[in-house]
Amino acid sequence: MQALSIGIVGGGIGGMAAAEALIAEGHTVKIFEQTAKFGRVGADINLTPNAVRALDGLGIGEGIRKTAARPTHRISRTWDTGVETSKLEMAETAEASYGAPQLTIHRADLLSALEVILPGGVLQHAAKVVSISQTADVAEIALADGRNFEFDLLIGADGIHSMVRTALFGPERPEFTGLVAYRAVVPQHKLNVPNLNAFTKWWGPTPDSQIVTFPLNRGEDTFVFATLPMKDWTEESWTAPGDPDDLRKAYKDFHPDAYALVDACETVMRSALLVRDPLQQWSLGRTTLLGDACHPMTPFMAQGACMAIEDAIVLARCLKDCAPDQVTNALQVYEGARKTRTARVQVGSRGNEWLRDGGNADWLYGYDAWNVPLAAESARDIATPH
Repeated sequence: MQALSIGIVGGGIGGMAAAEALIAEGHTVKIFEQTAKFGRVGADINLTPNAVRALDGLGIGEGIRKTAARPTHRISRTWDTGVETSKLEMAETAEASYGAPQLTIHRADLLSALEVILPGGVLQHAAKVVSISQTADVAEIALADGRNFEFDLLIGADGIHSMVRTALFGPERPEFTGLVAYRAVVPQHKLNVPNLNAFTKWWGPTPDSQIVTFPLNRGEDTFVFATLPMKDWTEESWTAPGDPDDLRKAYKDFHPDAYALVDACETVMRSALLVRDPLQQWSLGRTTLLGDACHPMTPFMAQGACMAIEDAIVLARCLKDCAPDQVTNALQVYEGARKTRTARVQVGSRGNEWLRDGGNADWLYGYDAWNVPLAAESARDIATPH
């Protein structure tokens, strides 16, 4: 078995999932996370069967099921009449069809489940990477505290504002959609609304308005997501506070079941929604990207975290038995295995029509990151150019 030294910039979901998959292949990994510690902040996450099956392979399936909720259905409803335009059975049906259920979970609970199985010393907090460089033989990072590290491979898993992506390919120019998304968590006992145990999307009269809800904390709470057009506020941060009255005013004409959801929101967080085009290239030399660092997407298909988890597994498979002089070739296989799928999800999420009037979810939910065919099953199978 070949062993690489690998540095990962960013200790979020994709970064930790990649570390665990890579360690299982025998590689030596260090994660550099700039936060001093993980807190219970950020978004709540919808893990569709494709992501849950990938996490099961890492050995954390039992852990995440302890705190997650398991939606019974995925439902689309019309904003004014409340008519259901599509309804997919999830729960046991999804498990039978795709090998895993849909789970909805707080981001902090997922991070905790990933962190607890990491070997000691892998995850380094308060380790802000300020620059990267590379030669033909090594990739190097410099930390804010003056330390430097060299690796055979560097992975940028540092999110939507990735400094690794900027270092590789220059600053991006995302496009503001004109929409601001609001998130809130409401105790279920404060709601008298049907289908609280399902993932439900209320489709508005225009693409600017929608309400999405799903259960959290084993059904004790309801997560509420809604959008508003807002041209003069463009901050892309999920920790910025919003005004619940903005939602009440905007959704006052929606069906009573839908309005009751936003009316119950006492505190909300908001973020401007920006869109990016799919990147043509993810890797340069001994450095590559995964997750939001290379394919940030709007939340309308609920696949941001799911795609990062898939990336992590496929990247580890591409680096199986990979020698240091085969890294760049293995990264080509990784990109080839992932770019078409993530671009389809990225563009589809931007279009915001996913399952509005029904449709087949098999292509998305049925993906198995552990067994999807690769151009080469390991770096040994790739001819090294001379």
